[in-house]
Amino acid sequence: MTSTARYTAATSFDLAEGWHLERLTSPSRLFGANGIRTGPDGRVYVAQVAGSQITAIDIDNGALETVSAQGSDIIAPDDLAFADNGDMYVTEYYDGRVSIREANGATKLLRDDLPGANGITFHQGRLFVNECRPGGRLMELPLDGGAPKVLQDNLPMPNAMEVGPDGKLYYPLLGANEIWRIDPNGGEPERVADGLGGPDAVKFDAAGNIVTTQVGSGQVLRIDPRNGEQTLLAQLSPGLDNLTFVDGRLFVSGFTGQITEILATGETRIALEDGLTWPLDLTVGTDGTLYIADGTFLLARTTGGTLSVAGMLFSPGYPGYIRGLTATGDGEFVVTGNGTISRYAPARNESEVVAEGFDQLYGVSVSADGVIAAADLGAGTVIMVDGSSSTVAARDLDHPTGVAFTTDGTCLVAETGAGRIVAVRGSGTDTVIDGLEAPQGITVVGSTLYIVDTAAKTLVGFDLETKSRQTIAQHLPVGAPPGITPKPLRGLEPFSGPQGPFAGISAGPDGTLYVSGDADGSVLAVRKGA
Repeated sequence: MTSTARYTAATSFDLAEGWHLERLTSPSRLFGANGIRTGPDGRVYVAQVAGSQITAIDIDNGALETVSAQGSDIIAPDDLAFADNGDMYVTEYYDGRVSIREANGATKLLRDDLPGANGITFHQGRLFVNECRPGGRLMELPLDGGAPKVLQDNLPMPNAMEVGPDGKLYYPLLGANEIWRIDPNGGEPERVADGLGGPDAVKFDAAGNIVTTQVGSGQVLRIDPRNGEQTLLAQLSPGLDNLTFVDGRLFVSGFTGQITEILATGETRIALEDGLTWPLDLTVGTDGTLYIADGTFLLARTTGGTLSVAGMLFSPGYPGYIRGLTATGDGEFVVTGNGTISRYAPARNESEVVAEGFDQLYGVSVSADGVIAAADLGAGTVIMVDGSSSTVAARDLDHPTGVAFTTDGTCLVAETGAGRIVAVRGSGTDTVIDGLEAPQGITVVGSTLYIVDTAAKTLVGFDLETKSRQTIAQHLPVGAPPGITPKPLRGLEPFSGPQGPFAGISAGPDGTLYVSGDADGSVLAVRKGA
């Protein structure tokens, strides 16, 4: 399957008379970029956790080929390595698996009991894997699927690793800001470097030096394994993930999907442009700034079009993988994710959990009098938080996702599985609008309810007073790509719980509607009038 983008969205949209649509961000070519490895054919293979796919890139002409597509047997791939016979071994982070994609395209499972399976490498026909989680293990896996041989355990989040020219296995400890090595044939581990900027990958250059990416600082470092001497090769943006060499040329991946070549002069060349990883919910601040929950990032887009990082995973105070998002003023937000509802102030690097213990939270909204409503898709409920107390306001809902309050304080909920929007009243619900396919994000402006229907790929307006409905936009890049049935991403604490698609919507002070194009990584602005 060859593709130049992860989803072929319509180049034009069918819009109701008087409405206009603008792409605020370009469609992304990858679902982020996690583990990367140079394949036997000289192309760079990119594992994409959020997108559940693997893509091969020709770094000379930029051509992309989807090698393992979303919806296939490999789920949430994080890193990969090649055996001598060309078979690709893949860690599936959320499912705790290692799978083999054979050179002929067939896929088979090697192990399914490795929670947080992440870093993977081959050396002289031996396969090594680690688990990126608190208390993770470093192991050798028999190629026949037998029991792992544990080399180290109780490690603080080991990540992408490599065997050095001395035959020792070098691995970063993300949770300790250190790089270690161990002889895979036995012996005590040794610390090689410490005080780093969040090391998440280790590879070796032709001279036998460590080259490592730093997720927190955005640095690419060269470290002499003999004496620990460090050299800064490049200063990039935070969120780096992995690296690989192609004929001596160094390429670095990042959460945003950008692939950057680090030149010998210290300059950089963008080999593949970045984009959004997986835009979910949206909200607009009082100053018109648009905030985007984009996987591991909270992004801010000013009214002038400047996009910046407001917060990210591994930064101080970050509340975890954000799904639902709503601004509450003064640079503060209420967010959902990881089974919690939190208040988050990114400028102060602070977050506070206000309610926890939930399953799969998605949309969140705050009423005029400060009551928080959140949809728990996994439990089929709507949660209300008033001050320090939380209650279940509605039960037995069919995959609730989006929530919004009307001007009179009524809580509306999108029942994605039932194809309708309901109002929460007392201990029950009343249908507000039905006949939809798979509604997700909703927002209310005045007396009009706006709905993103991800299966129909439409934006619908519904007048709460007259009960009239209008299809405002069609062929939107939302929901699963045509012909694809995504497999659920289980998630892994503390990074995220189970993950699924969510096309959010929000309205600006001028009435502009913002829609997350979760299928192609874009954000759309829909306006009425000139």
